Amino acid sequence: MLGLFKRKPENFFSEEEKHHIMEAVKQAELRTSGELRIYIENRCEYVDPLRRAQEVFHGLNMEQTAQRNAVLIYVAMKDRQLAVYGDEGIHTKVGDAFWNREVNSMLQHFNKNNYAEGIANMALAVGDALQKHFPYDAATDVNELPDDIVFGR
Repeated sequence: MLGLFKRKPENFFSEEEKHHIMEAVKQAELRTSGELRIYIENRCEYVDPLRRAQEVFHGLNMEQTAQRNAVLIYVAMKDRQLAVYGDEGIHTKVGDAFWNREVNSMLQHFNKNNYAEGIANMALAVGDALQKHFPYDAATDVNELPDDIVFGR
């Protein structure tokens, strides 16, 4: 895991697209106590991108949220692979059908080369699910994880 953040991927997004993605993450998190992160890298080290997403999830210490309600959107741009990994708190609420449906929706955007829009829409959809099961409470909510896009190798 030491190599998790070694090399930066090519600049796949314009500044405007990065801003659009980060705004979607912020909008999603305003409505929930859940946490959402975006991780972008060039290549996936594994045949199964979900396995890589799980490794990144733990490398970013996302399992340490109080309610185990963090979600990682993982994309390997050059390999054209993606996965969404939700911690046990949110996964037990929404199940595999939700993740599969939303990944298919994101793929529809990716197939049209609308990567930023696909990621932003996924962030908002995850935010909706998190809001339903982990609503925002101003008295207790703490932003447990950074909202920036993480660019890996």
